[in-house]
Amino acid sequence: MQDYSAQTVILANGAFPGLPELTEMLKHAERIVCCDGAVRNLLDFGREPDFIVGDMDSIAPELKVRFASRIIHEREQETNDLSKAFRFCMAHGWRNLLILGAGGRREDHLLGNLALLPSFASAGASVSMQTDYGTAIPVLHSGTFHAPLSRKVSIFSFNPEMAITSTGLKYPLNHLKLPYWWCGTLNETLSDTFTLDFDESAPLILYFPR
Repeated sequence: MQDYSAQTVILANGAFPGLPELTEMLKHAERIVCCDGAVRNLLDFGREPDFIVGDMDSIAPELKVRFASRIIHEREQETNDLSKAFRFCMAHGWRNLLILGAGGRREDHLLGNLALLPSFASAGASVSMQTDYGTAIPVLHSGTFHAPLSRKVSIFSFNPEMAITSTGLKYPLNHLKLPYWWCGTLNETLSDTFTLDFDESAPLILYFPR
């Protein structure tokens, strides 16, 4: 079994993980920092939160009392609860972060959460977001990436004018710009590694469907 004991899970209030692989991560994570609305689902799963972070608008009153010593109440409304939880983790030096529960239910929440990943990585975190349907990781720099042969991968660019070149993908990118998010979707690996080269004027997100 893979060791998840050095990992901090941020659990958002979207669709609760159902895949055994993800529930194992929840069971064995070193700590779980829970966005306020996700507490009930985590308790139903059988684990208590180590910390609860957010504006506390989505947590039941009895849980506020029960976990009063673990609550980090952030009243500001300029950022969402996921951002609040991320800042809390970084302030404590917890940089190996897995985000769960950030998809499902509301697509606008999902898109917003995905867009946060590059800023989380820029702040110094090793971060990924996983759902029952796939894994998203932010990419700040050109490099070589590991994935199984014939693994599907989609590439999303935050700069429509940035040219990207690839090797090791079924549909090569040759100084190709991705002006719309659909332009880099549904590619596939030709070996267990592939490369992406870009001028780093904006980050990328790689998404690997299961």
